Amino acid sequence: MIQLDLSPGKKVYFASDFHLGFPDELSSREREKALVNWLDQVQSDAQDVFLLGDLFDFWFEYKTAVPRGFVRFLGKLSALADQGISIHIFVGNHDLWMWDYLEKEVGAKIYRSPSDLSIKTAAKTFLLHIGHGDGLGPGDTGYKMLKKVFTNPLAQWLFGFLHPNVGISLANFWSSTRKEGTLSKGEQAFDPETDYILSYVREKVLENPAIEAFIFGHRHHPIAYSLASGGTYYNLGDWFNPHLKNAYYLQIDENKIDFIHFNASGV
Repeated sequence: MIQLDLSPGKKVYFASDFHLGFPDELSSREREKALVNWLDQVQSDAQDVFLLGDLFDFWFEYKTAVPRGFVRFLGKLSALADQGISIHIFVGNHDLWMWDYLEKEVGAKIYRSPSDLSIKTAAKTFLLHIGHGDGLGPGDTGYKMLKKVFTNPLAQWLFGFLHPNVGISLANFWSSTRKEGTLSKGEQAFDPETDYILSYVREKVLENPAIEAFIFGHRHHPIAYSLASGGTYYNLGDWFNPHLKNAYYLQIDENKIDFIHFNASGV
């Protein structure tokens, strides 16, 4: 379990699924500027920032190289960390091959599986369960098998022998093809009866009904779904749909949880 003591006047923030690099450099750069804008907005009162996966559309840390770009975003995270704000990153299915680069360069804490999170304030204690959301619940066996391959040390070692120009290009092509196909067909609508993450959430509720909020990404739909236990399942949407229509974040202060659509103007 991750345990935090929230200082008076401070907040904890959560966001997910930026997919920087998709679908091209120009649109990715505009999204990156929006992300930096959001981080500018929250830095005055942020104590901890949780980024719940798929920060990049593809990420692989070679021994002596990482994918080019994203310097504004990474620089901003470094500046927040230098200011004393804790950065927490959950690995997503698009950035599975994230190891220690961001730990060393940014000071981020990296997590590879869902985790309970306790936030103690002067008013109350929030008990949460958070993660990226990929591979949870029943079904989706094809992806679960693929994830075992992607996380296999031998497969990672072999991929590392590809020149970055080749390896990164292949990965970006595969990722973009899958995502563009999904976008052209439309994202699958949220169905409480079949949603894999919600099925996982319901199992966790049976284990611990005291969990107040379940916070995930991966689905690319902003969701705030009330549970029979009195808790809420939140999904943070994404930041690459047109006009940032699905770009939501969640904030926790001393008393409450707020689920907020990103406003670029900050007003």
